Amino acid sequence: MYVAVKGGEAAILATHDLVAEARRGDEAVPEISVAQIREQQALACARVMNEGSLCDPDLAALALKQAQGDVIEAAFLVRAYRTTLPRFGSSEPVDTARMAIRRRVSATYKDLPGGQVLGPTYDYTHRLFDFALMEGDRPEQPAKPLPASDGLDQTMPRVPDILGAEGLMEAEEPPEGDPRPFDLTREPVSFPAARDVRLQAMARGDEGFLLGLGYSVQRGFGGNHPFVGEIRVGEVSVAFVPEELGFAVDLGDITLTECQMVNQFTGSKEVAPQFTRGYGLAFGHAERKAMSMSLVDRALKCRDFGEAATYPAQQDEFVLYHADNVEAAGFVEHLKLPHYVDFQGELELIRRIRREREARRAADDDAVPEAAE
Repeated sequence: MYVAVKGGEAAILATHDLVAEARRGDEAVPEISVAQIREQQALACARVMNEGSLCDPDLAALALKQAQGDVIEAAFLVRAYRTTLPRFGSSEPVDTARMAIRRRVSATYKDLPGGQVLGPTYDYTHRLFDFALMEGDRPEQPAKPLPASDGLDQTMPRVPDILGAEGLMEAEEPPEGDPRPFDLTREPVSFPAARDVRLQAMARGDEGFLLGLGYSVQRGFGGNHPFVGEIRVGEVSVAFVPEELGFAVDLGDITLTECQMVNQFTGSKEVAPQFTRGYGLAFGHAERKAMSMSLVDRALKCRDFGEAATYPAQQDEFVLYHADNVEAAGFVEHLKLPHYVDFQGELELIRRIRREREARRAADDDAVPEAAE
């Protein structure tokens, strides 16, 4: 029989020291700073902000440092901190059409109004190691400022809006009365879930899980081959209306990535053939997340177009319940916790079943000679 482990509290406290030691690593190597993570690991910070549901690059960088680069653990830290913050209200909807563009590409129009802006991207790199980055003794070069939107065409209509002007894109109107969006961090989710709930859950969902679902709708579990209508990355202003003032106050700018995916729809008796859209929006520079989100968003709109929900990415309950990596990690990793009593119960059950099975076999063996006589 197993016995209870004694001295558990002291052992746990000791693991905290071991974690701090492992996090620091070799003390002969300079310690990485939060500012370095924020500035040089911005894509990882963006993922932590999205999955942690909090737009704060400094806290995302701190979480990554504390979690030794474990993105899910970092997102958990951010969410835990987020629950302690007071809420003063909701900001005004951001206008991505007025985004200060840093990157903007479309796979549907070569010469779209406003032009293509490649910006910072790994899309055109060769995926070969740059060993020069390992030369830590090189003198630091002054950082180059990110390219501003100065000189770019300030009129950059979104591609779905161009198609909508011809009546070729599904119209998207706010619900009657334009109610406040659902807040799944404060209210229980019910199914079927409305689109605002689905988008919110995916915005903080695991990027890898959504990527897999987005991949699935293009092969084997779906027949979609959409077009990237537009991906845009840049800064948008955030405004808030304090009750005591009654008018909007600009709080500052945040970096967002927006993706609008264009999908074909053959139409129905009531609706003419047209294009439909999938939408994705993420904090920071997070194109893969926004693209995956837009693919799954369109799949989850199947009922709106009278399409059968036959594959996983079309099942809102499946997607929403399993996209949350913090909840998923907690459920999987709780298996590491003591389950001594449960296991002892199952162990004793297996032993009893085996004893009864052997007893039946012995009884059957005794009965065979008697039958032969």
